[in-house]
Amino acid sequence: MELDLAGAELKAVLNRLRRAQGQISGVIKMIEEGRDCEEVVPQLAAASRALDRAGFAIIATGLQQCLADGERGLRDGEDPEQMRARLEKLFLSLA
Repeated sequence: MELDLAGAELKAVLNRLRRAQGQISGVIKMIEEGRDCEEVVPQLAAASRALDRAGFAIIATGLQQCLADGERGLRDGEDPEQMRARLEKLFLSLA
């Protein structure tokens, strides 16, 4: 299944990923500076949430596209139940 992110969806996902990238860079700098774990861990958690939200946005878009055009999301020789199981596994990989 090809993911077709366009316009606002693409911008939102890229913004979340850029935010996470900045937070991760900040965490690396904090660790290199020997900062206290009570300062580092919340920043690391924020980066993790930003990545999770980007992943959820991508999955939600994929699910929306599958619902709009169920046949389009099927791989060669795959039935709808196999597609559902594949999408469920993908979703749970972020849980």
